[in-house]
Amino acid sequence: MQFAQKNNTIRWIIISFSFFITVLILWNTYIFFQIFKNEERTKMEFWAEAQRTLLQADVFTDVELPLKIISHNTTLPIILTNEKDSIISGVNIDEKILKDQKLSQNLLESLKKENEPIAYEYVPGSFQYLYYGNSSLLNQLKYYPIALLLIIVLFAALVYNYYTSNRMSAQNKLWAGMAKETAHQIGTPLSSLLGWIEIMKADDIDETIVSEIEIDINRLQTIADRFSKVGSAPVLERIDVVEETQKSFEYLTSRFSKQVVFTFKSLPSPVMIDLNAALHSWTIENLVKNAIDAMKGRGEISVLMDEDAKFVKILVSDTGKGIPKNQFKNIFEPGFTTKKRGWGLGLSLTKRIVEEYHKGRIKVLKSEIGKGTTIQISFKKIS
Repeated sequence: MQFAQKNNTIRWIIISFSFFITVLILWNTYIFFQIFKNEERTKMEFWAEAQRTLLQADVFTDVELPLKIISHNTTLPIILTNEKDSIISGVNIDEKILKDQKLSQNLLESLKKENEPIAYEYVPGSFQYLYYGNSSLLNQLKYYPIALLLIIVLFAALVYNYYTSNRMSAQNKLWAGMAKETAHQIGTPLSSLLGWIEIMKADDIDETIVSEIEIDINRLQTIADRFSKVGSAPVLERIDVVEETQKSFEYLTSRFSKQVVFTFKSLPSPVMIDLNAALHSWTIENLVKNAIDAMKGRGEISVLMDEDAKFVKILVSDTGKGIPKNQFKNIFEPGFTTKKRGWGLGLSLTKRIVEEYHKGRIKVLKSEIGKGTTIQISFKKIS
């Protein structure tokens, strides 16, 4: 517990430090942006003053410095207008734009949004206005914080995915270890029970009783075998899914109350697929038990097998309470349950067996509140 708390504290310290560094970088970027913007404003003010000097120059005026200042601006786009906002000229702007009235006006409106104009008096009582845009460097700097935030978000997503995957992997290993230990623990009394079966046979105990006990012991062996396979890649064999489904269904019908009416509709011919019989039996058992719980132990359950050119389908229907449409996918999530008791692992495990181990598909085909639910499993047929 203390180790977990220490790890959590370290994690929050790292997150806080990373947040502080990010804020610091963004703040420095903002300061640099304002410094460069002010420098460009100063350059434009010098440019405007140089322009005014040239317009007012006479034969005695030294124009070398103003010309040098004007000629050195090769990056900032400039539009000069009169007091009526008519464009007089432009600098560092494509001639095609300047000659097109609509394009030049659009550009002027854009420059107005970027910076405040600089007004200068070129003759007494008459003013010109200098509109300028940001340099490419300033524009790049403007979008730098956005790019930085995107990189940070991406990095955070990768870190989150890494920790989530690690946590899920640890949980899977824990569950697999617990399942294998359960299988091991069940194995010891099972061996003893098998011995007692042989003694009962030798003592001429009623064969019907011995046979029923033997069936249940074999079932326990199957359950132990299931748990031993959790966390390991299952061995798939080419098996008739119709026969395996029917065997699992028939075992369940003899173990539940007569208040549940069972119906099974098979296919007329075998359908061979790559299947693990023990895990498939677990799938059918989970779906049937879940259906019985939904009906509170009373109602009708039907298992219908169907096929088309590519898939064999198993439809398990009940007359239970039904599932709201917005929960069709949630019922297969680990921990999701509507029962007061239970871990919410049955349907999650069923989905894993069907989709991960057998490359099939499972879904809620239809459901109506108060009338029942049909869940469909689809397996691809062997061509």
